[in-house]
Amino acid sequence: MSELQLDTLLEATLFGAGRSMSVTELCESLGYDEDEMLDSLYSLRSTLRRRRGGALQIAEVGDRWAIEVKPEIAEHLPKEAKTELPKKLLKAASLIAYHQPMSQSRLVELLGQKAYDYVRELAQHGMIDRRKDGNTRRLTTTRRFSEAFGCPYTDRKKVKAWFREQVQKTGILDNLETDQIIKEESEYEGTVQDTLKFAEE
Repeated sequence: MSELQLDTLLEATLFGAGRSMSVTELCESLGYDEDEMLDSLYSLRSTLRRRRGGALQIAEVGDRWAIEVKPEIAEHLPKEAKTELPKKLLKAASLIAYHQPMSQSRLVELLGQKAYDYVRELAQHGMIDRRKDGNTRRLTTTRRFSEAFGCPYTDRKKVKAWFREQVQKTGILDNLETDQIIKEESEYEGTVQDTLKFAEE
């Protein structure tokens, strides 16, 4: 049997893992050095982009790599094939990403007592970090959040900026009384929220 090309092994490994992997993990798993692995990752990314009718893409999230369904394909998948968060959690996750680092007490002000359950469930899904900060907790997004939302960054400030861009493009928070949330958060934090340009009527 002829030896498989590294690109092929890499595609199968990332697909089979079902999660992101670091270059170090891939090198250890497949027995190649870092330079060869990086060359192969970039090569595989180009191959997947050129593949006619392909449903998959390779994504670099921070220093990790993953194979995922292209966003334009994902929206057509049947419900059973999606790993979407329940809408109640999406609302909380969006607010945390938008305002991070966000205090849990602030989230409770915006969403009510249910916010405690949402925070617990989001943490169980691996979407957020919750660190003790005085009498409350400080909430931030995780690498898993970046992977789930297709964000190419893991740095908190970059994720926040990227997420705000998505809000502008897609209106993901339109049904959350965004103007009111931005205004209240602005007053609460004592800063001017000018990243998003919402018309004030």
